[in-house]
Amino acid sequence: MPAVETRNLEKHFGDVKAVDGVGLLSSEEEFLVLLGPSGCGKTTLLRMIAGLEKPSAGDVFIGEKLVTHLPPRARGIAMVFQSYALYPHMTVFKNIAFPLKAMGMPKEEMKKKVEWSANMLGILHLLQRKPRELSGGERQRVALARALVREPNVFLLDEPLSNLDAKLRATAREELYRFQKDVAITTIYVTHDQVEAMGMGDRIAVMNAGRVCQLGKPEEVYSDPADTFVASFLGSPPMNLVEFEDRIAGFRPESFLPQQMHEGGGELLSLTFHVSRVENLGADRLVYGKLGERFNLSPVIANLPTSFTNYKIETSQTYDFAVPRNNIKFFNSQTGLREEPIPL
Repeated sequence: MPAVETRNLEKHFGDVKAVDGVGLLSSEEEFLVLLGPSGCGKTTLLRMIAGLEKPSAGDVFIGEKLVTHLPPRARGIAMVFQSYALYPHMTVFKNIAFPLKAMGMPKEEMKKKVEWSANMLGILHLLQRKPRELSGGERQRVALARALVREPNVFLLDEPLSNLDAKLRATAREELYRFQKDVAITTIYVTHDQVEAMGMGDRIAVMNAGRVCQLGKPEEVYSDPADTFVASFLGSPPMNLVEFEDRIAGFRPESFLPQQMHEGGGELLSLTFHVSRVENLGADRLVYGKLGERFNLSPVIANLPTSFTNYKIETSQTYDFAVPRNNIKFFNSQTGLREEPIPL
């Protein structure tokens, strides 16, 4: 399936730049995630790729074809929205068949295509029901089947799981990922949920203030953030960012452990940790506190597996913690951008 490319794409709403010079290139058959907080421009970018918003500047290519000025129906895309936008008075069959009917497809061919797409998504038995008779997960699969039936070159998905409860969202996430790999259609997926992004994306484009801060594989974006925004947005809890001379030093909470818990021969940075609060969250213990004066009493969080039952942590106490030196990242205190390591 063809790749999607944006070149210096911009969208202005008055004086506000919702999308500010974004250049992206997806790979063929890739699951590319646009991740960022509300208002970062990810949905506006997706809508420009779809042809639902006209760019203020820049171009969109699907394959090697310039589609900037083409209407959505001529771009070979299918889009699934957060609301699913199903017709409540129509059966599932008629909802899925709607785009084919609009194209004037013969009834027998239309029936075969609807049954094919419904079977792909495991909803063949629901074709005579109406949306009100379906669960949230079933409605989501109907919306995907309606998109699939057109056999698009590109899927554009705008937070399609956000209306589901937590348990169903986890199941739907797995189903959606397997479905995308089975049909091998280039997919661009918008979400503000980092778990969805990390769990499904072949690559993640982290967006903020209309720009792409970093594009890379999930493990790259998590382990080697390009700036302090990516470091603080990805991760739950996020990366610790502490003041050190004229820089910012960052390290993940799971690498910040009591000194005797570190295994292996790697070089450690020892840190004095004043504990103020402990949260027991089942598999993890989150320990909140501050570092010593060398790091300006910066607030930090440690994430300790509860399997370390032999190490007791109490509030209002001070402990010797440590971080492997190769797990520490450095950022410019003015720009927030990554910098080369320095001795600590």
